Amino acid sequence: MTAPTLVAFDLDDTLAPSKGLIDPRIAALLRALLHTVDVAIISGGNEAQFRSQVVSRLGDADPADLARLHLLPTCGTRYLRYDGTDFMPVYAHDLSDAEKQAALTALREEAERLGLWEAEPWGEILEDRGSQITFSALGQSAPREAKHDWDPTGAKRGALRDAVAARLPGLEVRSGGSTSIDITQAGIDKAFGMRQLAARTGIALTDMLFYGDRLDEGGNDYPVLAIGVPSVAVEGWEDTADKLDALLLTL
Repeated sequence: MTAPTLVAFDLDDTLAPSKGLIDPRIAALLRALLHTVDVAIISGGNEAQFRSQVVSRLGDADPADLARLHLLPTCGTRYLRYDGTDFMPVYAHDLSDAEKQAALTALREEAERLGLWEAEPWGEILEDRGSQITFSALGQSAPREAKHDWDPTGAKRGALRDAVAARLPGLEVRSGGSTSIDITQAGIDKAFGMRQLAARTGIALTDMLFYGDRLDEGGNDYPVLAIGVPSVAVEGWEDTADKLDALLLTL
């Protein structure tokens, strides 16, 4: 492809360790990209995670560059842009109270039935992110190694996703990260967020470039590839950094 107009990223295990801060090397690369092209970050993480993991690490970025940064938490159910002072919402597709309660109940009951409810988790297992309900099997603060070892084949997540989806036909239920299940309004995944981004910026999907660690079919980054966004598979933030070094030489 020719040089992209916008470069987009998954967050956890692509730009940063899961729920960790971006490394200074990634921060410097993002600032360099923002001098030249628009940059988007789309992930199942909530707005607070985006602010702590990324925005807090870009403190010396020029305001004109920050205006080219697009933040899409909770798989694009929310969209934030910089207004010169702070990142403010462009839209938010929040779940209703009834939808949230149904999702929370189904996740807990089905996880318990399948033997997947952890008795001693690292933090909360269920989280209300406003526009998304998230189940984290080992808790929100589980160490990366434990998360990667919990379900290497995806069978546990698949079984829980199918059981919960059968109870929530009006909502979108999908596997998220290595231990998570995400629930949003129907029809919302990362493809939805990227289409919203294209519509609101006027940048064609084919003029974007996306980096993600789960582009395999069934992975939570796969919907981006499936709608025609040129995509690059990575294995951790260090791999992303190496590939961005090469990309920046072409811009």
